[in-house]
Amino acid sequence: MRFRDRAHAGQLLAAELEEYAGRDDVVVLALPRGGVPVAFEVARSLRTPLDVFPVRKLGVPGHEEVAVGAMGLGGVRVTNPLVVAEAQIGEDQLDAIAELESRELLRQERLYRGERPPLELRGRTVILVDDGLATGASMRAAAVAAAAQEPREVVVAVPVAAESTVRELRQEVDRVVCLLTPPRFLAVGAWYEDFGPVDDDEVRRLLASEAGA
Repeated sequence: MRFRDRAHAGQLLAAELEEYAGRDDVVVLALPRGGVPVAFEVARSLRTPLDVFPVRKLGVPGHEEVAVGAMGLGGVRVTNPLVVAEAQIGEDQLDAIAELESRELLRQERLYRGERPPLELRGRTVILVDDGLATGASMRAAAVAAAAQEPREVVVAVPVAAESTVRELRQEVDRVVCLLTPPRFLAVGAWYEDFGPVDDDEVRRLLASEAGA
């Protein structure tokens, strides 16, 4: 099975989350940028509020595609000790990487949300949505950041993920909903026919459309 695009994936994912539909204690939070088109379909189908929840990958200098961890709003930082050790990254260097990414976090929050205040999470069920998970570092950072706001429940919902990542996340959040856990995962984009980049304008358009609905 492959998804046509992120919207299609979101529609299928929403069907698996139908028990949350129409509840006033549920919010959907999208990880930018690829998670926003997926989350938009989920929120629309469930008739729940949608917000963006920025997180940033912390990449190895010179090999930024390799994640040593991720960080979320409020200074939350999640790292992979094995990758940190293999890349021989010291604490000072890790702090410098995090400082750069924190600026991008603030930029994204201002750009995507504008003047809208963030949604209240305390006591609510939070559904964190992305377009897929490989290592899951960014989702872990999002889950920690969300949990700090004392929600009633944290649910991770994604169309596709590595089986090992889903297994690990189930120990860290209240529930994981994942449509596909391929034995040979490869990469998130391999499970989409159209996995084109999502730019800032599309994120803003989808969020503004939902806010005005």
